[in-house]
Amino acid sequence: MTTEMQEYVTFHITAKDGSDVELAVVDEFDYKKKHYVVACVVKDDTVDESGQYIYQAVISGDDFKAVKITNAIEYQKIADAYMEMDREE
Repeated sequence: MTTEMQEYVTFHITAKDGSDVELAVVDEFDYKKKHYVVACVVKDDTVDESGQYIYQAVISGDDFKAVKITNAIEYQKIADAYMEMDREE
């Protein structure tokens, strides 16, 4: 599903192939005393919600840095917690 751009916070990452990818924050949550953002790829001023990615958000004042979760087991636990929270809402 693709959604027209609204007012999203966006950030950029470098993909495995070296390309620059813009992501839009579509949700955020806390898990085990850490803050996370759920992001989707931005394509031509639209948000492609067909894939969602979770990053740890390190917040400093009004800025934040998205940090990739590199441990697959940790990522799965965080994703499972997010899906459970999403179901409860």
